[in-house]
Amino acid sequence: MPTMGAQAEEYQTLHMNEVLSSEAEKSTTLTDEEAQPNLEEVEKIIGYSFNNKVLLKEAFTHSSFVSTECSASSYERLEYVGDAVLNLLFSREQYNLYPGLPPGRLTRLRAANVDTEKLARVAIKHGLHRYLRHKKPLLEEQIREFTRAISHYPLHSNGLVDAPKNLADIVESTIGAVFMDCNSIDTVWEAFKDLLEPIINPGTIKTHPVTQLYEICQKNNLKLRFVDLWEESQTVEVFINNEIVGRGTYGLRKEVAHNRAAKDALDNIWKVLGEEKENAQDQDQEANCQSEELPEMKNLNI
Repeated sequence: MPTMGAQAEEYQTLHMNEVLSSEAEKSTTLTDEEAQPNLEEVEKIIGYSFNNKVLLKEAFTHSSFVSTECSASSYERLEYVGDAVLNLLFSREQYNLYPGLPPGRLTRLRAANVDTEKLARVAIKHGLHRYLRHKKPLLEEQIREFTRAISHYPLHSNGLVDAPKNLADIVESTIGAVFMDCNSIDTVWEAFKDLLEPIINPGTIKTHPVTQLYEICQKNNLKLRFVDLWEESQTVEVFINNEIVGRGTYGLRKEVAHNRAAKDALDNIWKVLGEEKENAQDQDQEANCQSEELPEMKNLNI
């Protein structure tokens, strides 16, 4: 028979678990009245005052919340608008700033600045995720894990971190809301150009690890092979000349495991090349280098 002390400890543990469970549920199952985003706080963050406040409310309403708690529209239509506006803004910005950059490299540079991870970082940096109304119980932990993971990659992980898409969505939906409210891409750029910093430029953009690995293997006539074991063990392995040189594991998305395997192979490829580790790392850096020197990307009033 358990002692009184043991019973008291067990009761406290159960009570604490109930409290934590209640708090976690509360953070993701708010009523419509409780979960009204503080529009004034959001407006201060983005430096723009809305004429139509409904647009801003819609920009922070996930579809999971719409179906259960309120009659408002979700952010999906505004996200669609914001995606188009953001791509246009970066296209015009980069076209004006880099007159000698060919279309392929302009496209790659734009993609690096508007992809899911980059925009998710913007949401975290400025706390926009705190205003998202949703009923997705796992999202809070995904956000915490993403925040921890990006601390190891100051600018971009190049596919090594799994970014919650909802974070990027609300950045695009907010951009879409501002555009629909003011009908001016210049006003949108003025509001968001600082929020989007640090902007990736030709001097800071990195080659994706999978691309980099293929380039090095091709240059050195090495046989590269990825082995997909994700269904069995959430793992992808990399073989070069039939020798395993890399392994990546991630349970939620195979793409991240694939990218991590490529990065691991890059870290170990010197073993296959039969060279000193420093020489192999020089090849990695060479694969990352751009063929021409270009100025740093700055904020322009376009």
